[in-house]
Amino acid sequence: MASVMDDPTLARHFRGHTDAVTCADFSPTGKQLATGSLDTSLIVWNLAPKAHAVRFRGHQEALTDLQFSPTGDLVATSSEETTVRLWTPCIEGESEVFRAHAAAVRSVSFSCDGQCLVTASDDHEVKVWSLSCRRLLYSLRQHSDVVRCARFSPDGRLIASCGDDGAVMLWDASSGQCVSCFTDCGGSVLFVDFNSSGTCLAVSGQDGSLRIWDLRTCKLTHLYQVHSAVVNCFSFHPSNNYLISGSSDSTVKIADLLEGQVMYTLHGHKGPVLTSVFSRSGEEFVSGGVDGQVLVWRTNLDSRLYRDVLRGHSRRCTADLSPRLARLHPAVAHLRQPLAAPIEIGPTLVDTVSRDRHIVDQTFYTHTDWAAC
Repeated sequence: MASVMDDPTLARHFRGHTDAVTCADFSPTGKQLATGSLDTSLIVWNLAPKAHAVRFRGHQEALTDLQFSPTGDLVATSSEETTVRLWTPCIEGESEVFRAHAAAVRSVSFSCDGQCLVTASDDHEVKVWSLSCRRLLYSLRQHSDVVRCARFSPDGRLIASCGDDGAVMLWDASSGQCVSCFTDCGGSVLFVDFNSSGTCLAVSGQDGSLRIWDLRTCKLTHLYQVHSAVVNCFSFHPSNNYLISGSSDSTVKIADLLEGQVMYTLHGHKGPVLTSVFSRSGEEFVSGGVDGQVLVWRTNLDSRLYRDVLRGHSRRCTADLSPRLARLHPAVAHLRQPLAAPIEIGPTLVDTVSRDRHIVDQTFYTHTDWAAC
């Protein structure tokens, strides 16, 4: 395994939200960063040397999740006001509003081809939408409590969902049937996601742990117990060799999944960390939290090995070996303190108010005729 040459360094420090930052995502090209907040706004930051940003207003209540589409030309956001919006991330600020949930919507996720969207809600339901036809395809209703998160697998064939009922469910995306259920998660489950190859599924929750299952064997392969409070979010490095996690203990931790140990503990936030995610290249990651800060960190984690991994994927003919078992307990890790004088970026921030188009259940209210779908 390639060694890590340098510690993660704080590259940028954005301030623009007036309340907690709840969600973030990099565009596929890495040239833009989208963040959402309890202040009800979406901000798209352009990451050029002379940064500028656009604040999008349309939601009436807090944003809970967001994601760029695979092509980067759309941003989906979910809100406590029971709606989902589909934004074009340009200064015009157009958005389409999806209404079908009966309570706060907690997460949004695009399929790998960008043709579908999955949403999870406090109404105990997961809904799958067709974006080509702008209509609701079906609802998944086997959770018995609030559904906190739902994600498509990288190949789009599976949907994973989790919630306050303590269950993690795997669904066949084509049939809508539940194909597997994990219940030994230590209570309420807040976040779920696949690694980039789709071979592993990770969850985090109220008990402060992070669990990873190998989906080829349906066995628990990793159990992390390194945070001292709730683990609110995590993100796999694109190479699948590393994982970052953000917690209500105010830290971001970086774990080496091959060596089975925590590498770094980052102290940059004052208060709970609510979102942390790698860029598509893995060269940067972002963290945001209750303090309203957006911190962009630069790292060279496994960069040389990751290029080798990509080349190997193009000529591979056998499945990956099963990850080895690693049960991690709290340990002293390298501590990374914030820079004494963080890099302040003062972008030109343009406010724009959305011109809405509404999608209610299966009806799309515009001048366009979608009957052909």
